[in-house]
Amino acid sequence: SVRKGVRVGFLGQNPVFNEEANVQETLFAMETPMMEVVREYEALLADPNHDGDKLQNAMIKMDELQAWDYEARIQQVLSKLGITFFEQKVKHLSGGQRKRVAMARVLIEDPDLLILDEPTNHLDLDTIEWLENFLATNNGTLLMVTHDRYFLDRVTNEIWELERAELYQYKGNYAYFLEKKAERQYNQVMEKDKAQNLMKKELEWMRRQPQARGTKSRSRIDAFYELQDKANVDLSTQQLQLDVKTSRQGNKILEVEKISKAFGPKKLVNNFSYVFKKKDRIGIIGKNGTGKTTFLEMLTGQQQPDSGEIASGQTTVFGYYRQEELDFKPDNRVIDIVKDVAEVIETGNGEFITAAKLLEHFQFPSAMQYTMVGKLSGGEKRRLQLLKVLMKNPNFLILDEPTNDLDLITLSILEDFLDSFGGCLLIVSHDRYF
Repeated sequence: SVRKGVRVGFLGQNPVFNEEANVQETLFAMETPMMEVVREYEALLADPNHDGDKLQNAMIKMDELQAWDYEARIQQVLSKLGITFFEQKVKHLSGGQRKRVAMARVLIEDPDLLILDEPTNHLDLDTIEWLENFLATNNGTLLMVTHDRYFLDRVTNEIWELERAELYQYKGNYAYFLEKKAERQYNQVMEKDKAQNLMKKELEWMRRQPQARGTKSRSRIDAFYELQDKANVDLSTQQLQLDVKTSRQGNKILEVEKISKAFGPKKLVNNFSYVFKKKDRIGIIGKNGTGKTTFLEMLTGQQQPDSGEIASGQTTVFGYYRQEELDFKPDNRVIDIVKDVAEVIETGNGEFITAAKLLEHFQFPSAMQYTMVGKLSGGEKRRLQLLKVLMKNPNFLILDEPTNDLDLITLSILEDFLDSFGGCLLIVSHDRYF
């Protein structure tokens, strides 16, 4: 329960807006206690015939909610988040712009308890660094879910880990968490080994005691079953297995010649040329709204440049992992999503496995494979999206913010896979650890 008077601010992974409203309406039409009292106070001041008692009550509420510096705080947050596009409709905003508007709505309120779900998703580097400093110096309580390892290291002083329905607490940042988790896992293995050795002796005693037992024997039997639970505890972790074939790549991969692209007066690309080579590893960075996703869509033929040419080789197979989730139908089953691509898939070592087996490799056990997609978490949907991309055996991988919503173990495995990937790799990411 939340103590009376404590102001809670929550930022979800996928904030919901009125798509037809513009940014100014979205920011200043919030129905929050602070915004309501500010509007009430300003309306009373503007009314020459205002009720003195109502004005006094409004001023008391302003004191209670610390709302006197509200306008200055709005200006600071909007400036630092780079929000200047007030007349633009929400439906026309990029993923990063939407996230910044949602972030502004929460931070403007200056809550006592700030709850953030994946706050760095879709934010550019400058914004992430500002948010780090803002949160690190904020006097309120912060509770957040994030898989941004660098962000965890810079902002937190305590980490909670959920594993096998247990909550483990670590009094430190991400580096401290890694150290102490390794110690905990080592101790668990040692404890299990010790329990297994002791259980062998106790098992012999159990076999030698077929007759009725006394009180002492009964307590020893109870202890045996407790020991058996410790000895049989499952310490294994199901991990993602990225083992897919890479299609053969010819000499001509992708050639870009003097392409340009603009939206109205805003130039995104101007006279750009490049010839992609085998095993290229290219990262693209830039502020939100500068056209990174548009550039990727031009390379894959989903948008056309205003001028110039893009030519791909006959053997080039694109795998495009989008920033936005694929438009899965909520009532589709997980297994059907995969079977729509292929019933049987060739792995990196030349073996052929079924769609069901491949799903198991991607942490979708058989019990989950007939689950409706609409019931999956954000991270599970992203993992399914990654599977669909890799099933096509691409030799040119294009990843747009691939670390969003993926858990830490999956991120580590994805990094190892990309290190050994034999084709071209083009990545848009603001994850500094990645």
